[in-house]
Amino acid sequence: MIVATFVAFLTMVGVNDVLFKAAEHVPGINWVYLPAGIRLLATLLFGFSGAVGLLLASWFVNFYLFFPDDFSRAFLGGIIAAVAPYMVYVMAQRFFGLQGSLVNLTSGKLLICIVGYSIASPLLHHLWFEFQEPQRHAWGGFFVMATGDFLGSVIVFYTLKLALNRFLPARDTRTLRTP
Repeated sequence: MIVATFVAFLTMVGVNDVLFKAAEHVPGINWVYLPAGIRLLATLLFGFSGAVGLLLASWFVNFYLFFPDDFSRAFLGGIIAAVAPYMVYVMAQRFFGLQGSLVNLTSGKLLICIVGYSIASPLLHHLWFEFQEPQRHAWGGFFVMATGDFLGSVIVFYTLKLALNRFLPARDTRTLRTP
């Protein structure tokens, strides 16, 4: 689960760079950020193991791609990137009774999780930015990051839903009845 999360996240970073490089506001903040969808998906599916995979993948991306010359931003940014979706996962378990199979994750509950994550991640990042450099930090990136995380998550989840509907046969509930 950790390795699958790591690979999926790195793959989505590459896909996002190819498709949405022009939509980058500043390094690490995009108007559309597909890896946000992988972050939420991995934690909803794999829980703590997904968060560990995200932490490792986020550190890899931050240290080698986004912020190679800024240790604290790369290190703490990776932690925040893993903690925010994990917090949403824990809240979904508590308030929605989320089950490991996600069988009770309705469209409405998923949308609440996406919105919650799209606020939690930029909020935690920007609180840290404010703490790190209060005189230089501007909250203008918050809206861009929230929008990017929301759009990226929606795109990932609906693409996955379309793919599953397309490639998995529909279940006929009539055959599940007992005589």
